[in-house]
Amino acid sequence: MGRRRGEALEAAILEAAWDELTERGYANLTVDSVARRAGTSKPVLYRRWADKQKLIGAAVAHRNVIGPITPADTGSLRGDLIATLTELGERRGPFLAQLSLLLTDYFAEAGTSFAELRETILAGRRSGRDEILERAIERGEIDPAKLTPRIASLPFDLLRGEAMMTLRPVAPEMIEEIVDTIFLPLVR
Repeated sequence: MGRRRGEALEAAILEAAWDELTERGYANLTVDSVARRAGTSKPVLYRRWADKQKLIGAAVAHRNVIGPITPADTGSLRGDLIATLTELGERRGPFLAQLSLLLTDYFAEAGTSFAELRETILAGRRSGRDEILERAIERGEIDPAKLTPRIASLPFDLLRGEAMMTLRPVAPEMIEEIVDTIFLPLVR
C-alpha cells in the first residue's frame, strides 16, 4: 500500500481523531496519539490544523458529514418535521448525547459552544431545517413573520435536549408533542 495523500489521508486522520476522542475524551487526547493512530506524523497534522481544538472541530464536522440526514419532503410541514425529527432522534440522538459528554473539556478550553460548533459543521451550507421551513412558507403553511430564529430552531433544540437528558432515542409521542403542541401553534 502506498502513502496516503490528500483526501484519503485527511479522512484517515479525522477518523483517528474521532476514535481517540470517543475512547479517551478530549482532555486525554493528544495530537501525537491521533498521528500514531492515523499512521502519520505530527507535522502532517499541524500542516492541516493549527491545534488540537481545530483538529477536533474538523473531526466532529467530518463525522457529521459522513452520515448526513436529508430533510424529509412529505408535502406538509407537520409531516416533514415529524419524519426528520424521528430520523434525527434515531440516528443522531445517541451521537449528540455522546458528543456533549466528550466535548465538555473542548468547549471549556476553546471558549466556544455547541452553537458555534454547529456553524462549523454547516460551513455556510443551508441546514435541513431551513429547507423544511422554506418549503412550508412557499406552501403557505406558516406565517414567516412569526418565524424568528429561536422559534425556527425550537423543535430541533427540544429534540436535542430530550436526547441529551434521557440518553435514548426520542419517543415518537414526544416528537409529536414537540411538533403539534409546541411548534405549530407558534408559527400558524
